[in-house]
Formats: sequence, structure tokens, C-alpha cells
Amino acid sequence: MESLLHFAGNFWWLIFPLGGAIGGGVRAVVAANERRAQRRLERYRIKQQTKIALAEASGRSRDNDAANRREMAKVMQRHDGVDARWLSYEIDVAKLLDFPLMTDMRDPLTIAFHKARSHADLLRPDTVDDILGDRSAQLEYRDAVHDYVAAFDVAEAEAIRRRRSDFSADDQDRLDRAQRLLRLASDGGATHEERRSAYARAQKELDGLIVLPAATRASIERRIAGEIEA
Repeated sequence: MESLLHFAGNFWWLIFPLGGAIGGGVRAVVAANERRAQRRLERYRIKQQTKIALAEASGRSRDNDAANRREMAKVMQRHDGVDARWLSYEIDVAKLLDFPLMTDMRDPLTIAFHKARSHADLLRPDTVDDILGDRSAQLEYRDAVHDYVAAFDVAEAEAIRRRRSDFSADDQDRLDRAQRLLRLASDGGATHEERRSAYARAQKELDGLIVLPAATRASIERRIAGEIEA
């Protein structure tokens, strides 16, 4: 004890540099602890921000999928709508012969309509789910249907405007006769032979004027309920 007191009495001046060093060491330890705490808080903040960002991205993705699903459903409905409008010509021979431009593949507007129809049919998915994960395919199909609708509108408007004006008076008479014969061919009250004969005569009247679509011919032949070869 006396030795310690003797040392302290003789070397009391060391208290100041040692105290400074000890104090500096303590402050360094405290600062290091504070930095570690700050880094932990920063890591926690980053993790929380990442979780929030992922949740928001997931929500946006679900919202986008829902919006895209609605859009594609509407596009497919438009596709069905214009298909139905075209079908009304295919199954109504009288209407088809009133507006022969709709099947005249020599006319650029008719060609454009049928090309657009084929392209839209090619890109159409079986269901919305089949195309939902591919935005590029969705946009391509949407644009194809838009082109199909526009091409049909233009072709139909021109067909209505021109009606049979491109045909001579004699050719228009032939179209009238073909209409009457095709009605008879589709008449369930006529005999089988009458219907077969009417269909054959109608084809002769139309020869060189217009070509009936394959679906139209098939429909008439089914109504005749015979075994006429296409």
C-alpha cells in the first residue's frame, strides 16, 4: 500500500496523460457502439423499404394483370362482334348478293378485309389466360383486331354504297335470278330434286360474276340435305 502511495506521490503527473488516453479509449468504444447501432438501424430500414417495395410491386403486378385481362376480354368481344357481322353475310345469301363487293376478291378493300380477318384469327388465343403473361402478344393481337374491325367497316361501307352498281343491267338480272333460285334451294318446303336443280341453276347464273364463300355454299348444301359435292 505504501508503495502504491509512494508511486502515486511521485508520478501523480501521469494521471493527466493516462486519463486522456483512457478517456479517448472510452469515447472510441462508445463511438464504435453507436456506429454499429446506426448500421443495424440502417440495415433494418433497408429491409423494411425492400419489403414495402416488393409488396407495392406485387400489388401493381396484380393490378396490371387485372387490367390486361379486362382489356383482352374486350378485344376478344370485338373480334366476336365483327365475326358475327361477317357471318350475317355468309349465311344470308340474299344479303350477300345485294352487296356482292363483300366477296369480290378482285377489290382491294375486300382483299384487305379478308387479310385482316385471317391475321386476327391467327393471333387469337383460345382463352385470355393463354395470352395474359405476354404483353407483347397482347398488344399484337389487340392491334390485329383493331385492323380487322377497321377493314371490315371500310369494306362494308363501300359495299353498301356501291351495291350492284358495278354490274351491267344483264348481270344484275342474273344476280336477281340467282337470289330467287338460292332461296328455293334453301326452302325446306321444296322437294329434294327442286332444291338440287335450283342450286345448280343458281351456280350457273353466278358463274363469272361472284364466287360464293365456302361457308355459304356449305350452308346451302346442308339445307338441301342432299349429297351435292362442293
